[in-house]
Amino acid sequence: MAIKVIVYDDNKDRRESLKILINIQPEMACTGIFKDCLNVWNDIVNTQPDVILMDIDMPEMSGIEGVKMIRKQYPDVKIIMQTVFDDTDKIFAAIEAGADGYFLKTTSTAKIIEGIKEVMEGGAPMTATVAKKVLTKFKDQPKNITEVFELNEQERTILNHLVNGLSYKMIADVTNVSYSAVNMYIKRIYKKLQVHSATEAISKATKNRLV
Repeated sequence: MAIKVIVYDDNKDRRESLKILINIQPEMACTGIFKDCLNVWNDIVNTQPDVILMDIDMPEMSGIEGVKMIRKQYPDVKIIMQTVFDDTDKIFAAIEAGADGYFLKTTSTAKIIEGIKEVMEGGAPMTATVAKKVLTKFKDQPKNITEVFELNEQERTILNHLVNGLSYKMIADVTNVSYSAVNMYIKRIYKKLQVHSATEAISKATKNRLV
């Protein structure tokens, strides 16, 4: 079944270009493009997306506010943020809002397509410069551990691979367990960490030195 993707971007040319790019992929379909996210709940009802490409800087309502709205009703939809600048504050605001990935608009078309596939596998695709900022930010935060999480050895191993950017499929390969088992472990990890996405899990794991 095709991965359904919708695009939010205030630049018409970029919206149209992304639509074409997605629709030429045999395993994907762009089911909607929008200039703003003012009616995001209705948009999702009408287009039923698996993945949303969300511009951060849009008029009237920012993409970050859009993510917050989406997460209230649709916690399972995957969201990849897109922006011109790798602004640290916006990166973390997007992650805290519930974004699953973060690309600069200079990211190649091949990487965008790869990122859509990766996020569907449970990964957290990010442009390299953004990923570096994320890890640096987490490492620079105070090291006092305020929460205790009962993760077993296998869960910690899988969480470590997730922090290192591996997709579910890659984790299955390196740990020699099935894809469905990895999915089960990660759901269990999410429950124990009280998070809902890979980016939230990575954030909490790094802040609390779980890996």
